[in-house]
Amino acid sequence: MFGLYAPHKAELIAMLVSVAVGVGLGLAPPFFLQILIDQGIQKNDLGVVTLYSILTIVVTLLAAAVTLLYGYQSVVIGQKIMRDMRNDLFTHLQSMSLRFFTRTRTGDIQTRLISDVGGVQNVLSNTFVDALSNVAIVVSAFVAMVWMDWRLTLLAVGLIPFFAWFGKWLGDFAQHIRQGTQEQTSELNSMMQENLSVSGALLGKTIGRADVLAKKFDVENQKLAGWLIKSSVLQYAFFGMIRVITQIVPALIYWLAGWLAFRGDQNITVGLLVAFSAMQMRMFFPLTGLMSLQVELLGSLALFRRIFEYLDTPRDVTDRPDAKALPRSSVQGRVTFEDVGFKYEPENDEWTLSGISFEAQPGQLVALVGPSGAGKTTLTYLIPRLYDPDAGRVLLDGTDVRDLRLEDLQRVVGMVTQETYLIHTTIRENLLIAKPDASDDELVAACKAAAIYDHIASLDEGFETVVGERGYKLSGGEKQRIAIARAILKNPPILILDEATSALDTTSERLIQQSLNTLMQGRTTFAIAHRLSTILSADLILAIDDGRVVERGRHAELLAQNGLYARLYNEQFRVESEGALGE
Repeated sequence: MFGLYAPHKAELIAMLVSVAVGVGLGLAPPFFLQILIDQGIQKNDLGVVTLYSILTIVVTLLAAAVTLLYGYQSVVIGQKIMRDMRNDLFTHLQSMSLRFFTRTRTGDIQTRLISDVGGVQNVLSNTFVDALSNVAIVVSAFVAMVWMDWRLTLLAVGLIPFFAWFGKWLGDFAQHIRQGTQEQTSELNSMMQENLSVSGALLGKTIGRADVLAKKFDVENQKLAGWLIKSSVLQYAFFGMIRVITQIVPALIYWLAGWLAFRGDQNITVGLLVAFSAMQMRMFFPLTGLMSLQVELLGSLALFRRIFEYLDTPRDVTDRPDAKALPRSSVQGRVTFEDVGFKYEPENDEWTLSGISFEAQPGQLVALVGPSGAGKTTLTYLIPRLYDPDAGRVLLDGTDVRDLRLEDLQRVVGMVTQETYLIHTTIRENLLIAKPDASDDELVAACKAAAIYDHIASLDEGFETVVGERGYKLSGGEKQRIAIARAILKNPPILILDEATSALDTTSERLIQQSLNTLMQGRTTFAIAHRLSTILSADLILAIDDGRVVERGRHAELLAQNGLYARLYNEQFRVESEGALGE
């Protein structure tokens, strides 16, 4: 946690100087008060009273100004650290492979990035400077109190160890409560994200089980309320302890001072007692502040652990130290798989892909066919390193893709996936993701090539039309054509089409297929095809079953083998024929 302050050393030093000045100024008023009473009021010297009254006011105002200054400096440093932490966490999560996201719920990620980071804001913004200033005030006030009267000081500090122990106990309890609260908040956020998204709401309405979902939410919500009740009780316990300290200790000091005065101790004067009481309060308020910080800090450790758990999660897909740059102009597009194997769960014995070997020449169309779950999509994910293989190698132009810079590699690979994802913004912004500096003419050309421009032009706001959450304001075919336009705009040397025309009607598919044929010219293309009619002219067809390539060749060759491909083709041809007859 202290390492978070390292990039802000200069600002930290400036703040420490302000703290030192503020603490020094704060020590003066009690001494002025003692002089004002003993040498002014007690001796009827109006000049002394006036002088030290003015000095007390001036020094108090200066101390308040300096306190405001280092409070501002502390908040600025804290907010910069918060910004850095959010950036680091977001960047780290962005660099994780798909394996991480398939294992982790979106609601949990959002809770840690927003709620957990926000929960440590007070610690980062205030705790460090408050701890420094409070320690400095306590130490300096303790020294001054000893100098005034060591006997009163001994009584004043005698109960501190007990309160420190009680603060530690409260802090440990706060840590337990904070951990439970955030975990339950994460659970609730996950439920809301899953059930209140467009897809979740649609599922809830179509299955007619809204009452069941509401009851489940009520159970989890009740658990969160229980944790928040414990948190509130903890706060009352802490502030009750503070009241005990501020009321019992001064009463004991007054009793001891009275007892000493009655015994004839000449050092116990009215001015000394007032000054000592002021100094004691100056020490005890920071002490209670330190106890509060102790509770806050120990409670926040649970949040820091959750944040650092993500930051410390190793990336399984990273650049090697000697990773090579991959200029776009140098890419030929030859993709080679050498005995590739892959597991979704490395610790298990079950292979998703096994013994995959083939070579796609530059400009070739390689079609992947096979039953659902055979591993076709997973195979294509290994090319841009969304995953890394657990065995064998994937090469681009003869170089292992793990030896290339990840950013460069993913820049030269374009994908149109079966599940089209559009962000909740305008059509223009969704397209510009592929090429931020694209001109209007380029946008229009890409959309025309994807047979979507006429539809966009018919909309009232054209390219400025907001597509809605996950693009739900558009039909499935319209979303997919925008995704194809995005790939056309990126113009990558290597293209992956994962059921790219699956959401299109026959007319749209016919319009786009011609555009795709043009787009595929001069680039290596991998097409996962449900409709086998779209890949009849493929240069290489790989029939995949149970994670293995069981057949390879061109369409006519595979039909002649009368194997998996022939069976899939004949079944689809029969279904389509029956559908046509039914119509």
